[in-house]
Amino acid sequence: MPAPISRPEGFEHFLALSRRIGRDILKTQGAGGNTSIKQDGVMWVKASGTWLSDAGSKDIMVPVEVAPLVEALRAGDSRAEKATDFVVGALNAGNLRPSIEASFHAALQSPVVAHYHCVNTLAHAVLEDREARLAERIARVRDLNWTTIPYRRPGVPLAREIEKVADTRPDVLVLFNHGIIVCGNTVEEVAERIERVTAALAIEPRQDAVADMDALARLAEGSGFKPADDPVSHRAALDPISLGASTGGSLYPDHVIFLGAEIGILTAGSTMSELARVYEQHGTPMPKMVIVPGKGVLMSETLTPGGEVMARCLADVVTRIPDEATIAYIGADAEYELTHWEAEQYRQALDRTAAGR
Repeated sequence: MPAPISRPEGFEHFLALSRRIGRDILKTQGAGGNTSIKQDGVMWVKASGTWLSDAGSKDIMVPVEVAPLVEALRAGDSRAEKATDFVVGALNAGNLRPSIEASFHAALQSPVVAHYHCVNTLAHAVLEDREARLAERIARVRDLNWTTIPYRRPGVPLAREIEKVADTRPDVLVLFNHGIIVCGNTVEEVAERIERVTAALAIEPRQDAVADMDALARLAEGSGFKPADDPVSHRAALDPISLGASTGGSLYPDHVIFLGAEIGILTAGSTMSELARVYEQHGTPMPKMVIVPGKGVLMSETLTPGGEVMARCLADVVTRIPDEATIAYIGADAEYELTHWEAEQYRQALDRTAAGR
């Protein structure tokens, strides 16, 4: 008779690390990011739609059998996408669904894995010359085994790319237009590596300008929009480089999922009602985020907390992009793939439920 499955040794320390990552806005925004810990063939991984910041105070980790999930991934078995068939049901009291990225956690052989959407990483990973820029930063942490992963849709496409390098036991994986993964043998090792990697990739934001809140309030009146609550979110509108980077295309998946593929721009002298009519005439919905150049950002009043933190993430990323850099956006095909993906529609539904909408 097999031994009963129990939570891994050091599980509370694992939850504490997950919580720290989740509460650092420069590393994680809303339901983004996920962590895992493996022991005796079972991996505890963050559940879809949950927030790492809630680790320890809410039940957000799901036990998944590793070997059959990896076998499904390698065999092209569609069950690898949701991973629900590999959940240890007896220990899943909350009936949680594993993160859509559970398959790459399973493929990575390290016992402890932390994936998060670090804004400093993204500011490198969305650029055309990211390989060269990252190489210069990686040289500051020479003892770690780094690799880069081309952009793929989260879920099985990304997991297949990561599985190709899993045998090399990478310590750090930079995911183009997505984020970063830090691996290790223990929770403490991963925590220490995160600190060093964060320092190596750090970029000072370009500006700390202040929004014109009075002007934004006047423009928003009666429109169903409001000025962004987080003062940092407005910085996407307050210098030409940030403005151009924000509106040139989609930089990474979570922006598309929670804010949509398009950001509105309210030109000088225009009103929100005029902008709404333009979108209505084209038969397209009004964007959830509207930039007012030189003044700040307006957000739809229907936006969930998950969407609001993504506006802050965008500002944190674009104000770290160098003035002379060329950006590699994910493109229209990738945007379509994300907006028509059932797994992310599920995550959006969880976000709306959590917000009471």
